[in-house]
Amino acid sequence: MYGDLANKLVIEAKRTQQLNGKPNKATKLPMYNDEIVRNIITEVNQLKQNAEFLKENEVMSQSENKVVKCQYFVNSLCLERNKRCLLAYQRLRCDALDSMIWENNGMDSSNQDSNDLSHEEQEYLREYADLITDLKVGALSDIDISGSLTPPSDVFIDVRVLKDAGEIQTEYGVFNLIKDSQFFVRQSDVERLIQQGYLQKI
Repeated sequence: MYGDLANKLVIEAKRTQQLNGKPNKATKLPMYNDEIVRNIITEVNQLKQNAEFLKENEVMSQSENKVVKCQYFVNSLCLERNKRCLLAYQRLRCDALDSMIWENNGMDSSNQDSNDLSHEEQEYLREYADLITDLKVGALSDIDISGSLTPPSDVFIDVRVLKDAGEIQTEYGVFNLIKDSQFFVRQSDVERLIQQGYLQKI
């Protein structure tokens, strides 16, 4: 039935969105569902041909046939719904790829398996990472564009060390970051280490 494949794609996108929405979880995408996407595109083309055929018949007959009008209307609705579902699926994946780049400070060396991405997504990921890197190196080299956009509520925060990172020199002294130790530090000094996964805000 028309729309069933698009519904499967929407359910998969919703599941991905729920999994990526969990706190302290890195963004990860499931394998690109190439087969369903191709089948939906085939279905869209078929619906488009049906709509054109029904439109021609209505013009040729010059009659007020309500059945033909209803068929044309339902056909058009299915066509538009399939397109919207495809666009929503692609948009969700695109937003997740953007998040991966920003989480990794403009580098595409994420924990995402490249076999799970389509060829176009791999190319997008690579070019978007290059764009952000060029921005950081170029005119905006003095500004940390990968930092948080929300101002900190506290200047100093408690952090727990998740991975050994050695000695860190800050304005307030030297910290030896050993796994499972805790520190009360200035947030701006450790923001990058939190992004990289060495520290966790308590």
